[in-house]
Amino acid sequence: MPDPEPAPPLLLYLVKQVELAARARLDDIVRPLGLTALQYTALTVLERHTDMSSAQLARSSFVTAQSMADMIAGLESRGLIERHRDRDDRRRLVVALTPAGRAFLDRCRDEVLALERGMLTGLSQQEAAALRAALSTCHANLSRLPRGPVAVTRRAIPRCRSCRPAAA
Repeated sequence: MPDPEPAPPLLLYLVKQVELAARARLDDIVRPLGLTALQYTALTVLERHTDMSSAQLARSSFVTAQSMADMIAGLESRGLIERHRDRDDRRRLVVALTPAGRAFLDRCRDEVLALERGMLTGLSQQEAAALRAALSTCHANLSRLPRGPVAVTRRAIPRCRSCRPAAA
């Protein structure tokens, strides 16, 4: 009897593999310019969302609040971001991209877009759009799940005939 086909990898595993490969390639692009992929990610988040608190930026950039505090200090010292008081709530300190930060992103944009095109090689535009939508849905679903252990619903596993107890 031939060995059964191995189960395909979990999607969680594949998503992590893509993330690790993308981060390594992104590091190859931005490291010669003195940044890490995580710092680059933080800049792109600020490009899309102006005036974020450091806590919001940390959550959107996949780092801890402490790591973000260090990252903000480094990016601010390079003039890529600035901290200022929120216009609507003067007690709140927010982070924003500077013109130098925008120029940095512009400098990297073509290579980053080429990396994304390379990642999507073999997918049609419709498949790439479907992948983007599916990943966005997965992210939204995970964002709604409570943190901590996930409740598991046990399914009854059918037994084979030879495993069933004999009738008395």
